[in-house]
Amino acid sequence: MAMNTGGDDNVMSEINVTPLVDVMLVLLTIFIVTAPLLTNAVAVNLPKATSDLSLAQQESINISVTDDGTIYFDKEVVTQENLEFRLGVAAKDAETSVEIFADEKAEYGTVAKIMAAIQRAGISKFTFVMQPEKAG
Repeated sequence: MAMNTGGDDNVMSEINVTPLVDVMLVLLTIFIVTAPLLTNAVAVNLPKATSDLSLAQQESINISVTDDGTIYFDKEVVTQENLEFRLGVAAKDAETSVEIFADEKAEYGTVAKIMAAIQRAGISKFTFVMQPEKAG
């Protein structure tokens, strides 16, 4: 016994999506707020251990760049082309690493070319060596 106030007997078949959008936005907000908290949810005290560096120490290649753009490969002056050849020869195994000592006034382009040469030589481990800032 439905009451019909109008002349149409049509049933409304459209879905109202506004409540759905509201619920989804609330769920998205909750997810955005709680996701960073879940990464550090468990506090763990890690054990401390000392290791004998003489047994596990890997040889690393030292590359230095001075403020005038001079490149040193283990204290020998090299050109960019010679550097790539020397890196290829020195990259004997997957554990080879490179330490880059770049002067703070060295040009970015020179350092970027060195990083590209390291990558082309097949070396995936390299670090930039810096002086720690003095506190106080």
